Amino acid sequence: MIKIPIESLDRSIIFSIIEEFVLREGTDYGAYEVNFQSKIDEIYRKLESAEYSISYDESTESCTIIANVSLDKYCN
Repeated sequence: MIKIPIESLDRSIIFSIIEEFVLREGTDYGAYEVNFQSKIDEIYRKLESAEYSISYDESTESCTIIANVSLDKYCN
């Protein structure tokens, strides 16, 4: 996996990755529902604060969002 700095991506690309991630992750958020836009906003804030990062997997040619605590174990 390769860590992709969000500064190197166009904002529209970042939001496309976030939307795909939120849709893939499902909807189980506990006792109450969280709307789609709120989920996107939360992920974007975590990317900006460097709590999360975008990673690219060369073997699957796909991107995902992962917590930096986990990502540091796998990235070059």
